[in-house]
Amino acid sequence: MSGIVLSASVRQNLLSLQDTAALLSTTQNRLATGNKVNSALDNPTNFFTAQGLNNRASDINNLLDSIGNGVQVLQAANTGITSLQKLVDTAKSIANQVLQAPTGYSIKASATSAAPTGAGPLSAVGTANDLVNIGSGTANSLKGETFVFTPATGAATTITVTDTVAAGNVNSIDSFNAALTSAGLGLTASLASNGSITLTSTNDNASQTLTTGTTAVANNIAISGTSTAALVTPTGGSAGKPVADAASQAIRASLVGQYNNIITQISTTSHDSSFNGINLLSGDNLKLTFDETGKSTLNITGVTFDAPGLGLGSLTSGTDFLDNNSANAALTKLSAASTTLRTEASALGSNLSVVQLRQDFNKSLINVLQTGASNLTLADSNEEAANSQALSTRQSIATSALALANTSQQSVLQLLR
Repeated sequence: MSGIVLSASVRQNLLSLQDTAALLSTTQNRLATGNKVNSALDNPTNFFTAQGLNNRASDINNLLDSIGNGVQVLQAANTGITSLQKLVDTAKSIANQVLQAPTGYSIKASATSAAPTGAGPLSAVGTANDLVNIGSGTANSLKGETFVFTPATGAATTITVTDTVAAGNVNSIDSFNAALTSAGLGLTASLASNGSITLTSTNDNASQTLTTGTTAVANNIAISGTSTAALVTPTGGSAGKPVADAASQAIRASLVGQYNNIITQISTTSHDSSFNGINLLSGDNLKLTFDETGKSTLNITGVTFDAPGLGLGSLTSGTDFLDNNSANAALTKLSAASTTLRTEASALGSNLSVVQLRQDFNKSLINVLQTGASNLTLADSNEEAANSQALSTRQSIATSALALANTSQQSVLQLLR
């Protein structure tokens, strides 16, 4: 080819055609790939910058899967808490049925003091000094008497009959009852026709027994003092002990069984509230990573919300739900469990909001990174189409110009002929 001699005009037009063809090839490649930067040779700065942005977007996108799983773990725990709350409410309903059921005892435990002595009839019950004065205004033998009540747990309570009401001192049946209520002994006092004081267990403490002396065992109150009250022996029963009502106790035993079923369901529901092997209600912890460096994380500490973890336990038929006091004790524990569940539900809701916000943020950030990478490498199809059209036109013009450049040589050929 080196032996071929081209004129200057022909060679100039040939170079122009070659340049146009190269540009047209580049434009067509951009239109075909959609990128103006396909390799580091096209634009090293844009290529590697875009590659870094795309790599980060890919890393964050990989984290979205674990974040999505974290959302499901939190939702599983929240679903579990919602069900646990309903179960606790059901258990409350059962305990409230105990309060509405018959007392459970046809006769409650009672004890009575000796009848007071005096020179005349006793004052009318309900008057200010009905325990210490007789109708004539003379003090009776109850004045100065002391009653000591020793419960199974807690300190003993001393109540003395005297003229003036004060701490530990009473002068009427009303003030006596006020002192008993304040001490939480579960007893009420009443005056018999002969003026003696009768002490009877209340409905709330209908299952308790009364004894004499200073030693009390479980569900028991010991009575002592200067004039120890004598225990009343009910028909068909024992001294100081209540007489159970069989029909009522059967109802209460049935409620104990229902309550225990609910307690079992609380534990199984807690254990079943897992997702992908993680259970925030069974003590598992959850750690979520939000960025590709591992510096942005959220640690969620699990709780143990089976029945023992909520402070609840099964009841014993024949021991629990015997009276209102045992039902109220169960209600107190259930209320505490309900409060605990609400507190944890609030914490889970807060964490779920944080995770969902970060999930949305990561999705938006991926879009920003990918858009930035595209801006560095993507070609403008409209621009490249216009370039292709212009280059095609230029190529046609250059071809025509090359033909014109060859015309002068053809004229010389004609002369030689």
